[in-house]
Amino acid sequence: MSEGVMTARPYVLGYSPEETARLEQQAELRNSSTRSLLAEAGIGEGMKVLDVGSGAGDVALIAADLVGSSGSVVGVDADPVVLERARERATAAGQTHVSFVSGDFHAVALDDDFDAVVGRLILVHQADPAATLRSLAGHVSSGGVVAFQEIAMMRPPFDVPHSPLHQQMLDWTARVMDHTGSDASLGLKLGRVFLDAGLPEPRMHLTAPVGGGPDWPGYDFIGRAFATFLKLALTHGLTTADEVAAIDVETYAARFRDEVVRQGGVITLTPYVGAWVCKP
Repeated sequence: MSEGVMTARPYVLGYSPEETARLEQQAELRNSSTRSLLAEAGIGEGMKVLDVGSGAGDVALIAADLVGSSGSVVGVDADPVVLERARERATAAGQTHVSFVSGDFHAVALDDDFDAVVGRLILVHQADPAATLRSLAGHVSSGGVVAFQEIAMMRPPFDVPHSPLHQQMLDWTARVMDHTGSDASLGLKLGRVFLDAGLPEPRMHLTAPVGGGPDWPGYDFIGRAFATFLKLALTHGLTTADEVAAIDVETYAARFRDEVVRQGGVITLTPYVGAWVCKP
């Protein structure tokens, strides 16, 4: 596993109750596309699945539902605190065939006979996504599934009509991701990443939630994400406390909602690309 260890770097968004809440809110908006990806990839009854970077367990719980009680899911995450939340959620859902392992998935001891390895927004945080994917695919039996979903931040209009407040958040997100070395367009490069990992050309789909109107939950999620990235910008010296205060992130979600509703607009969240192959 030494090659995998070389690709490791800290999770730039950090580990905190606020980040866990953001991830769960993100899951509410993204889980349908993740479920479609895993189902299309062939994850089903009786399979043994490895979920890397499990966080609060959202992807692991989707996999657990697909494989049923005759299958099993092992989730791995470096943060033992967030895994307690994942275990609570699995118990509440009656998913007794899900277990979670605390540790860096580059180094923790894992079986090499999984029927699938899956992850969402994992490779984007790796220094060498292809090397990480090659290492993770080593845990999958021949004929098994390798399926990942990654961000694909592009430059199309993400809002119609244009929303200045949405653009403000997107600009700060791109600035922080560039500074931390995270490739915000990695989803569009997954074909090359899979090939460089020694895997076949994957099947890929691009998806994104779209919403508007006064009750869309995306406003609150975007506001929470904006707060996360502004905190990171402050930590990395990309802004000052006075500049953050002037943005008034506490009222951002409400102002954003009002702006979109007033214009009769719609908002597109940043697209994700899902990619999957069967390992030779």
